[in-house]
Amino acid sequence: MRQRRALLYIPGADERKIRKAPTLDADCICLDMEDGVAASRKVEARTTVAAALRELDFGRAERLARINPPASGLAEEDLAAALAGRPDGVVIPKVEHAADIAWADARIAAAEQAHGWPAGGVALIAMVETALGIVNLAQIAGASPRLQALIFGAEDFAGDIGAIRTPAAWEVFYARSAVVTHAAACGLQAIDMVYIDYRDTAGLTAEAEAGARLGYTGKQVIHPAQIAAVQAAFTPDAAAIAHARRLLAAMAEHQAAGAGAFSLDGKMIDMPLIKAARRVLARAGLSAED
Repeated sequence: MRQRRALLYIPGADERKIRKAPTLDADCICLDMEDGVAASRKVEARTTVAAALRELDFGRAERLARINPPASGLAEEDLAAALAGRPDGVVIPKVEHAADIAWADARIAAAEQAHGWPAGGVALIAMVETALGIVNLAQIAGASPRLQALIFGAEDFAGDIGAIRTPAAWEVFYARSAVVTHAAACGLQAIDMVYIDYRDTAGLTAEAEAGARLGYTGKQVIHPAQIAAVQAAFTPDAAAIAHARRLLAAMAEHQAAGAGAFSLDGKMIDMPLIKAARRVLARAGLSAED
């Protein structure tokens, strides 16, 4: 599965920004037909997004398209336009029921079959950003093998429950934790909330690092200036990688000697810490053997 550290949204009706996007080194480029597009330009966005997906080379970046919510009356045509460009994945916003995932899954599967594409090759990513979506997380997260990640939408969630957003983000902490917990339970990636003040690099870094500590694997990005800080926050540094490798090597030695838990640097090491070390290497795109 791809390492989705920085997921960058690009307005689907802005051809200039779309053409610049492949040069920005984001992990995922999401051509947006939802919030980034005015109501009067939805049809134009579909045409622009489909053409960009067909014609542009996005390099190493994952090619995503965000449609409008299933209940909007726009999603059917949005999804058809996205699939005309054969994206790597489709982002569904404001998911509230497992049926929202099933709806998209069926249409993507039909497109794969009709075009002779590999079955399951187009990923689904679900945005959970309402109270009902949080309540139904268990069903949503397990709705389809095609689902690869959950995104937490803090701004919409706060508006839905009547909370006031603050820099500390305690008003969304329960939902933020619920999303990452259900993602982990179902083997999905978890992509954290947007940091809306794109000029505040220090604040962005602090929030991204906090998200990584919570267990998130990446973060939504709304401006190119945010990409590097987000990628750094979700990529283990050399010291973390070295410690993980040392811990796993010590575990292998003790396992060969028939020992279970063991002591390293004055600390007791058991399986939870071993799992954490493996996750560090996985996030760095490494294995214990590398």
